[in-house]
Amino acid sequence: MYFAALLARTEDGWEASDMELDDVESLSDLIDLARSAAVDDDTVVALIEQEDAWFGVVRVDGEEDPRYFVSNASAAARSSYGSMLTKELLGSDEEDDELDELDLDGTEDGEEDAITAFADKDDDEDGVVGTGAEPVPSGPLGDPRLLDDLGVSHKQLMGLDGDALSEIAESLGATEVLEAVR
Repeated sequence: MYFAALLARTEDGWEASDMELDDVESLSDLIDLARSAAVDDDTVVALIEQEDAWFGVVRVDGEEDPRYFVSNASAAARSSYGSMLTKELLGSDEEDDELDELDLDGTEDGEEDAITAFADKDDDEDGVVGTGAEPVPSGPLGDPRLLDDLGVSHKQLMGLDGDALSEIAESLGATEVLEAVR
């Protein structure tokens, strides 16, 4: 069971809308949906979670390249919507060819390589779960700093589990609007 919502920043705070995942067949569809929810090309944050197994955050700022974070890449890779995110973060060229050139692995500014930094040796002898093309690390993947300027530090984001979306919404000051669409 998935829960997904869009939080669009406005002059008056955040507006939330329930995101219909039935119409989302690709990452491009998800990004288009987020951009259509934007008010005056301001920030939109798409939040997706699957029954406390993993959560994902997609941030869209106008026409800038989207930024992504997945809390548990190996769990997300086993689900349809999570696999869209992990494939993009790992640079898979199976979908969304126009996004292949983006540098979304979380290694900007000298950060440790996100693909190997969070590998858990319990999954298999290499510490990763395979998707056929690219190995998927256990643990977080993506840009943990994508919400730093909005009040959710990368350390906080990396440490979230359980009801992570509610904690993110609380830090953003959007608890009431998120709960209204839950």
